[in-house]
Amino acid sequence: MSTTITQKKVLGTYGPGSTHWVGDGFPVRNLFPSNGIQLEVSPFLMLDYAGPQYFKPASQPRGVGEHPHRGFETVTIAYQGSVGHRDSAGNSGVIFPGDVQWMTAASGVLHEEMHEAEFTKNGGIFEMIQLWVNLPAANKMSKPGYQAITKEQIPTIDFATGGNARVIAGALNGSQGAAKTFTPLNVWDVNLKAGEQVELPVPEGHNTAIVLRKGDVEVNETGKLSGEARIAVLGSEGDTVALKAEADSNLLLLSGEPINEPIASYGPFVMNTREEIAQAVDDFRNGRFGKL
Repeated sequence: MSTTITQKKVLGTYGPGSTHWVGDGFPVRNLFPSNGIQLEVSPFLMLDYAGPQYFKPASQPRGVGEHPHRGFETVTIAYQGSVGHRDSAGNSGVIFPGDVQWMTAASGVLHEEMHEAEFTKNGGIFEMIQLWVNLPAANKMSKPGYQAITKEQIPTIDFATGGNARVIAGALNGSQGAAKTFTPLNVWDVNLKAGEQVELPVPEGHNTAIVLRKGDVEVNETGKLSGEARIAVLGSEGDTVALKAEADSNLLLLSGEPINEPIASYGPFVMNTREEIAQAVDDFRNGRFGKL
């Protein structure tokens, strides 16, 4: 029995669909769903690339004050700068460069995300990605959770040609990612040197996207990502992604088993029906998400 490796088809490449501020601390370029891609990247719901941007020293922390979430997970990956978190489930912490905050909102939390005290005081470059990950209907009303993942907990796979991949979630070359997930998915931080070529195994049936933070990369020979804040969306058929770097490049590979369920969303709530959204709004307005 022979096994044939086939590359996933590049369906399209996109730049930011919108550029805006989240609170006063996160200047973001949104790569989806503002481009009209959502089903193609299920189970992922949203990706904001914040920065890189210099913030002057300040006396008061910038960020996003108290706000609710229900029905999904938020994943914040820190590259430069630091951000503090606290929520109504009693979790709090700070993520520094290389760290990841994986919050499961599920049945509902209130939380806030603010620039950390020393970063606020000293200023500096701020650069992060926030990703929203959908939950299956069976888990949307489960108990909220929180994973504070330090850079030391994230396995790094070194490529023979000089680059590497940090396995935040999923598995690569026998290394299991640091995050626990509800459905099968991969979140890998990939760093390539100029001239480097790698082939990464990605499961058949997984929706897949390559997010370019910065650099110049050819994806599966037909897709080209160059500059900053670009995304290539790949088909679910096939089981490999070939990357060829024309310059030093920083990427995020996302892949996941699609959640083939209806999506009803309203701001910070993502459920399956309009009735569930109405209930989420009512629960929030009537204080059922707890208190910070």
